Amino acid sequence: MRTALADTRDHDGPVVLVVPVIPYADLPGAGVWWDVAEGVFAMALHLTKRLKPLTELVRDGQWAKRNAVPVGDLGGATLGIVGYGRIGRRVGELAAAFGMRTLAYDPFGPPPAELACADLGELAESSDVLTLHAPLVEETRHLVDERLLARIRPGAILINCGRGGLLDADAALAALESGRLSGVGMDVFDPEPALYHPLFDHPDVVLTPHLMGMTRRAMTLTFVDAARGVADVLAGRPPAAVANPDWNHRKATA
Repeated sequence: MRTALADTRDHDGPVVLVVPVIPYADLPGAGVWWDVAEGVFAMALHLTKRLKPLTELVRDGQWAKRNAVPVGDLGGATLGIVGYGRIGRRVGELAAAFGMRTLAYDPFGPPPAELACADLGELAESSDVLTLHAPLVEETRHLVDERLLARIRPGAILINCGRGGLLDADAALAALESGRLSGVGMDVFDPEPALYHPLFDHPDVVLTPHLMGMTRRAMTLTFVDAARGVADVLAGRPPAAVANPDWNHRKATA
């Protein structure tokens, strides 16, 4: 992403100065990854504690049926993290606070040895909650498909706050209907804006429109960091972070 500023100093007319502005997720202080990680646990808690059916039970005056809704636990459960970058690491930190065991798999860089699974299938077999945070490239499209879901621990919860294309929605729906999955949380879709899919109608699915990283605090910090980056470039200083590591601020502002 870039922005154009008009500079009229010592010129007869405006001169456009193109300033590279990095995507908000890469801004060093924006903290977006913290908020996405919180979104993962919002979905995990919603699905594990069965908040939707229990809300309906109370609303409908069905108190006597409360024991018919199985409520699970995060404490003592195993969290599997696919993609161990900044968001994945923050998810792991929050998992520790819940008393969860954490395992991880990253197709592009090995997680710490004490967390690492040899392959994605091993991670799926070991996880009560599987959360996706890998980048979407050709090799990771439909990383979670019918074959992988056949290996997932029965009754597991699947959460995708990474990229929509990581998950095969048809396979996720089939796994829910068979009982292989007990819940699915999605903040990202393929394409976006999301097109209707029958998965959306399943009672054990929670959906949000790709905004887990767009809290009020995160967006404020995003704009502050972006403005600081522009100010640094205009002042002749290298910004804190750039999308293109080969970009030369002296050459760009000369």
